[in-house]
Amino acid sequence: MRILKTLILGASLVLACVGAASAQTPMGREPIIIGHRGASGERPEHTASSYRLAIAQGADFIEPDLVMTRDGVLVDRHENEIGGTTDVAAHREFVGRKTVKTVDGQRIEGWFTEDFTLDELKTLRARELLPQLRPASAAFDGVDPILTFAEVLDLARTEGARRGRVVGVYAELKHPSYFDDLGLPMEAKLAAAVRAFRLDDPAGPFILQSFEPGALRKVRARIAVRQVLLMSPMGAPADSGPNGPTYAQLATPGGLAAVARYADGIGPDKIMVLPRDAAGRSAPVSSLVRDAHAMGLFVHPYTFRRENVFLPVDLRSATGEDPASLAAAGDLRTELFRAFDAGVDGVFSDFPGLAVAARAEWLAKAKAVAR
Repeated sequence: MRILKTLILGASLVLACVGAASAQTPMGREPIIIGHRGASGERPEHTASSYRLAIAQGADFIEPDLVMTRDGVLVDRHENEIGGTTDVAAHREFVGRKTVKTVDGQRIEGWFTEDFTLDELKTLRARELLPQLRPASAAFDGVDPILTFAEVLDLARTEGARRGRVVGVYAELKHPSYFDDLGLPMEAKLAAAVRAFRLDDPAGPFILQSFEPGALRKVRARIAVRQVLLMSPMGAPADSGPNGPTYAQLATPGGLAAVARYADGIGPDKIMVLPRDAAGRSAPVSSLVRDAHAMGLFVHPYTFRRENVFLPVDLRSATGEDPASLAAAGDLRTELFRAFDAGVDGVFSDFPGLAVAARAEWLAKAKAVAR
């Protein structure tokens, strides 16, 4: 339940004003659907099974989160602590690797990728992070191994070719300054992999994201790809220093102007676009999308999930705080419509199939308004 509480805490314009004539966003494109960690609401996150399902459901991009191994390989895990997303605790040979570390100011106990070689990590199998919310996904525990970044890039290319369409990869560098302090810099490794797959193209099907501006600047010096600064409602970038700007300051018009010097878009927590009132109900849309567009930045908020616990109170199908009520499916469709109405250029969703369907319905309605 600690993980669940953390996620909870982490957790308009009319159609005619958002490009209804062409059913496009203000940036001139249909909103994209990013499979957040794949189809992570239905399969254990960051696995081949999760990515293949997201692609089958129509996701435009799949999202790997990247951390480092002891021997300097980029691997696909949401965090470098892997106790909650793999079966590492069941491996007797790794019992002694459990430890306590401070990552970006947070004290964490568990097993960490930087203490394992790639060969060792390949002996592990993925598990559902939130089995109390997603028991159907947990039924796939133990099936998939940990993927390398190169394997994710290859999967996207292979599955896209098989389906006759391009599937993009939307990668996140996790804790880059932390890994740099360990002598495991990430940026050059990422740039080399992107270049090897011939994805170093600002118009190509690859986007890089990070919560740390410094990492984006380092990658931009190596390769030309679209880049996104992720933003949280609270706190500041881990590499900003004691006097650096907070995310709230970066989300102002002046802050966005600075972001536009090294990034092409922003990835804010969805509540920075769709705020909630003190009672947890939907509040009027913020100006963030409009302000970002004015600076030439696209906006891809995270994360759209169907479970009640992640939705505003007014979109929940049940209001109880018991596990069954929190896990029940709420009105994700309406929340997605609100985001599309606000002019976002794409969304991250654990349920890309539902997001693809909602986008199709929203586009059809927008086109009908324009007739």
